Amino acid sequence: MKITININPQLEDTEIAVSCPKLTPETEKIIAALRLIDSQLSVRDVDTYHLIDPYDAIYVEAIERKTFVYTSDKVYESDLKLYELESKLCDIGFCKISKSCIVNLRRIKSLRADVEHRIRIMLDNGEQIVASRMYSDELREKLGVK
Repeated sequence: MKITININPQLEDTEIAVSCPKLTPETEKIIAALRLIDSQLSVRDVDTYHLIDPYDAIYVEAIERKTFVYTSDKVYESDLKLYELESKLCDIGFCKISKSCIVNLRRIKSLRADVEHRIRIMLDNGEQIVASRMYSDELREKLGVK
């Protein structure tokens, strides 16, 4: 992949053009990530809606038909279902680790093997969550860990 940056002070706005011989999954991921740079997640606490940067989410969990978004300082509720958030976030560095949880790969501090082929994940905020054995291989692959 070749990256070219042209700085032109006469331009009024930033423009990004993608040139490729064909549209590949990697190219689609780059385009999805670029689109999400300016997007925000709509979440709420009690009766107040907030717009947060998707990268501020540490992990997202579904509990009893409700979806919660965990940040470093607060827990929010989302009106979206887990699978809807998964489709928005997995292209920008999130990974499903169980039937009810997706995690921001950039916020993982360490991994430790757990019983029955599960993985205990230490997050950068000190919390620990567990990746189920069904999703542990995909997590290892995305992180480049054997």
